[in-house]
Amino acid sequence: MADVEAKQVDAGAHRSFDRGHVDVVEIGGASVGRATLEPGWKWSECVKPIVKTDLCQVAHLGYVVAGSLAGVMSDGTTFRVKAGDTYRISPGHDAWVEGDEVYVGVEFESLKDYAKQG
Repeated sequence: MADVEAKQVDAGAHRSFDRGHVDVVEIGGASVGRATLEPGWKWSECVKPIVKTDLCQVAHLGYVVAGSLAGVMSDGTTFRVKAGDTYRISPGHDAWVEGDEVYVGVEFESLKDYAKQG
């Protein structure tokens, strides 16, 4: 017999922080999350005070639904992802919303513990 499972991401865990929030649902033994970040959001200003690390230590794997996100890795390498892009970002980075459009990204596994107290 086939097994099907569907859940609304809004029905999962919700974590708010300055200028943004993440919603995460557990499904099929995995997690899927949505990050919604407002213009002016910057990891080092909005999430760093919560997790207490110098840089984001989460490995991200996802898809950009709307907006644009830019960032810099610990070695100085810069990146930018925009609506329609899939992405993988290694731990050790800072990031910020570019422009005046809200950034929305869907991520797989990477938001399960995002922005939890460090």
